[in-house]
Amino acid sequence: MDYMAAFAISGSGMSVEKLRLDVTALNIANVHSTRGPEGTGYEPLQVISGARQAQLFRSVFAAESLRLAGGAEVLEVRTVGVAPRLVYEPNHPDADAAGFVAYPGINPVNEMVTLLAAMRAYEANVAAFNAAKTMALKALELGGNG
Repeated sequence: MDYMAAFAISGSGMSVEKLRLDVTALNIANVHSTRGPEGTGYEPLQVISGARQAQLFRSVFAAESLRLAGGAEVLEVRTVGVAPRLVYEPNHPDADAAGFVAYPGINPVNEMVTLLAAMRAYEANVAAFNAAKTMALKALELGGNG
């Protein structure tokens, strides 16, 4: 068995979830930002991920080829495209003529759910990585005793 493939699959999942965690933290950090360095408002981001191209594996017990999952990869990081949240704050320096301030259309509850989901998926990938590592070490122990 190719343990390096199992390590690579788990590692790719950890990489995707780490980026999802970073992007979610960025969204949460900017929930009260009214403008960025360019003077424009912050636009919430979202990570789009998918399955990595599968690798070909020849089975020892069968003549046909099997397709194995190749892990996960980030397809893109894009803006969500939600309307800004308008809050009436007439004394705010960024208020418009009607007294409304445009905050990013970030829902903190949704962001926290995304954060928790990314953390759990990362932990699951770590558990899978550790299981593959334990099996590889056990195989080395069994092979060395013979």
